Amino acid sequence: MIQSESDNRNDIRRVAVLASGRGSNFEALCRGDTGPGRVTLLISDRPEAPVLKRASDLGVEALYMYPGSYRTRFGLDEEKQWADLMIDRGIGLVCLAGLMRILKGPVLETFTGRIMNIHPSLLPSFPGLNSQRQALDYGVKVSGCTVHYVDSGTDTGPVILQRTVPVKDDDTEDSLAARILKQEHIAYSEAVKLYCSGVLSADERRILKKEK
Repeated sequence: MIQSESDNRNDIRRVAVLASGRGSNFEALCRGDTGPGRVTLLISDRPEAPVLKRASDLGVEALYMYPGSYRTRFGLDEEKQWADLMIDRGIGLVCLAGLMRILKGPVLETFTGRIMNIHPSLLPSFPGLNSQRQALDYGVKVSGCTVHYVDSGTDTGPVILQRTVPVKDDDTEDSLAARILKQEHIAYSEAVKLYCSGVLSADERRILKKEK
């Protein structure tokens, strides 16, 4: 059951971002209109990730935490350390922003219904990697981005909101990705604002906006 309410340990307004790379979506969340939501923590699985400096420059607590020895997922002990730290910081919402590891254990279990991700396609079309290449190869005329809740699958969680962009005849992966990224920055902030304002609810897979 997807919920938008915090428990006694967590503050619905406190947002942690987990990232592996440059951090453009992280910065968009810090600078965008997220309503009562505030990014208070950035954790990266890569000590050299540029997002760590971005966070420090923006005055957000920035930490590298060891993810374990696996390449594409966390070790269970290490993932529990990540979860425990976020509990200690009173985090109410976890946002993935280019985290290149799959959550399968303690973070997913601890923050069930309180983890968001953004994906550069209109899910359920073109999940996984190289979404822009998939879209161009398929020949779609419209692409975009999707903010969704994270579950145990790959890009399979309930859709919160989507934004679209046209696919041009002369598009490359890079040109399409750049237009989608602009919409990602808008969509992610909007989704966090809705969540942190406490107006999201769920009917099976459908995420609804409640009237306050």
